Amino acid sequence: MDAIPAVTFDVARIRQDFPILSQTHRGRPLVFLDSGASAQKPRAVIEAMVRCMETAYANVHRGAYRLSELATDSYEAARAATARFLNAADPREIVFTRNSTEAMNLVAHSWGRGVMKPGQAVLISELEHHANIVPWQMLRDDKGNELRVCRVTDSGELDMEDLARKLADGKVGLVAVAHMSNVLGTVTPVERIVALAHAHGAKVLLDGSQAAVHRRVDVQAIGCDFYCFTGHKLYGPTGIGVLWARLEHLDRMPPFLGGGDMISSVTFEKTEWAPVPAKFEAGTPPIIEAVGLHAAIDYVTAIGMTAIETHERALVDHAMGRLSEVPGLTLLGRAQDRGGVFAFALDTAHPHDLATLLDRAGIAVRAGRHCAEPLHARFGLENGTTRASFGLYTTKEEVDLLARAVTEAREFFK
Repeated sequence: MDAIPAVTFDVARIRQDFPILSQTHRGRPLVFLDSGASAQKPRAVIEAMVRCMETAYANVHRGAYRLSELATDSYEAARAATARFLNAADPREIVFTRNSTEAMNLVAHSWGRGVMKPGQAVLISELEHHANIVPWQMLRDDKGNELRVCRVTDSGELDMEDLARKLADGKVGLVAVAHMSNVLGTVTPVERIVALAHAHGAKVLLDGSQAAVHRRVDVQAIGCDFYCFTGHKLYGPTGIGVLWARLEHLDRMPPFLGGGDMISSVTFEKTEWAPVPAKFEAGTPPIIEAVGLHAAIDYVTAIGMTAIETHERALVDHAMGRLSEVPGLTLLGRAQDRGGVFAFALDTAHPHDLATLLDRAGIAVRAGRHCAEPLHARFGLENGTTRASFGLYTTKEEVDLLARAVTEAREFFK
């Protein structure tokens, strides 16, 4: 699948593909360390979307004219590319959504309310993003399904013994966990989780919002039942996300939204649904965004996900060393397997104050609780953390700049 071996990864050349990185910020070179929230876009994505709007845009699936046929071909080509990216068995297993949040809500609504039994529980973990907490609370409050939470160890890893205990009674119908934490950087042992859950009769949903950016994802090898990620973190546009689900699951699930294009026939007495995936894509879909996602997938695939992972592993090792040298800095999470996300607290500064000062140095980071309030409470950091998150364009020199700037900020706030 990878076109370029890891040894050829040239971050300086890759940075030239991202127009925004050439600008200055407050008179300094832009150091963008907030890719975990939303990544920057390569020229290939920008140009593909502009080209679609200028030469091949129309509504899809419905038009009996050439321009609509071209747009439909582009839209469905994006679905096929996404299926290849995840190693899905069939492009029909790919449902386009607005983002990962909508994908998880789709599963909570359609699988949770339409397929799961009232006595079954949903099992999540302490490291989840709010998008993988709130929909299950809504399901619990609406249908009475129990919500169980697996604990996270002090090092920021899933407590697999606790997971096993919470699965042991066979009442869990669905395990929903992050493939990679957006705060701790922890990469969860998804193959082990799937095997354990399936052994106890539970299906598995993986939130791949972070993981799909940093490493190759093979849903067949993982063995999960549902997988989601979002386009804007994968160097693509906002407004498009992906839900992959096994075809037999999608066939059993009722629609999430009703309207045009998700039906085969409508009368005032009844409606018959279109086959999957159209059943879950009501209304005009994100056509231009799908083109952009396709371009983003082609872009990272050409570089090679193995090459990207190798580059980012080196960055992670470098950042662990440099940030550990900063006096008064507490790093949240020290899992053995982790990606390029570093949330930390500084003893002399509130996270928002630190982020503001770093911005003056041209360094863009995140501050707050990163849509993971329960996780921050678990580690006693209710004020939140400052978070630096890496992309394929991040350099070791930028990590060094961050470490120096945080050290200087500590002295300033003292």
